[in-house]
Amino acid sequence: MQISDVTFHGSGLVRPESVIVRRDGAVFCADFRGGVAALSPDGSHRLITGATADLPHGLKPNGIAFDRDGSFLLAHLGADDGGVFRLTESGQVTPVLRAVDGVDLPPTNYAMRDAAGRLWATISTQVRPRSADWTPRANTGFIVLVDDRGARIAADGLGYTNECHVSPDGRHLYVNETYTRRLSRFPLTEDGTPGAKEIIAEFGAGEFPDGLAFDAEGHVWVTIIVANRLLRVDPRTGRVTRMLDAGDPAHIARIESAYRSATLVPEDLAQAHSPLANVSSLAFTGPGERAAWLGCLLADRITRTPMPVAGHPPPHWSWQEDTA
Repeated sequence: MQISDVTFHGSGLVRPESVIVRRDGAVFCADFRGGVAALSPDGSHRLITGATADLPHGLKPNGIAFDRDGSFLLAHLGADDGGVFRLTESGQVTPVLRAVDGVDLPPTNYAMRDAAGRLWATISTQVRPRSADWTPRANTGFIVLVDDRGARIAADGLGYTNECHVSPDGRHLYVNETYTRRLSRFPLTEDGTPGAKEIIAEFGAGEFPDGLAFDAEGHVWVTIIVANRLLRVDPRTGRVTRMLDAGDPAHIARIESAYRSATLVPEDLAQAHSPLANVSSLAFTGPGERAAWLGCLLADRITRTPMPVAGHPPPHWSWQEDTA
């Protein structure tokens, strides 16, 4: 894979961190103006937004996902508050998850519903400001599970929890720990309860994992901010293969030094020095296609890249097939 093969799509987007693709190929991304941007083939977009009294300062979507009814699930990354909200294409906003164990959720990174209908949400950190936890010692992240038993903390003590997904076989929950630079997983019992954490892969200098997706051959693709790479991980062996590299060595060295000395601040990550603009998520295109869409933190557009393998069908493709 080469950066010269990447194409750029859209304009005027605001922090398109998370990209999702409908079964029919329609592309949507998070937009920090308060909702979801629906992209058209000509590069234009339609912004889907809504308001709720629960959030007087508006929605700040980070991770997004499809729900079973075709609406969007949005992880709210507010300045001080979080939660998961549902947004319909008509602009109706309703809260889905605001608290767990009687405590309001901090800024929320990601949310998704698995094939069994369970809702998973990640909280990166409980430290304030969040940037104070951008260190190798990060350990206050947690994962919330919502199922028939209600909402509960399913795993905690994580190193800045980011995107999570249940494996295609339903046996494990995979999660990126951004600032301890790990891809980890939890075995799932029949009722979805996670067991003990297993570290699948640890990443190197400048490699801070953000998004993840499964391919048709059983490997995990991980998007890397700072180093601006796509990595492919074999979950059986933990082998990491660098598939796409668009990082700037001097920038990586500067960030690595600040990270190691626990002096990393938001200004350090305000520039990516890469056309991938801090690549933050990956969504494979429609069934059987060998291509993927990439979200980012620092550009007003998203990118598309050819892939050496097709993606594994995500749960929402089967829901969308059922309701088509």
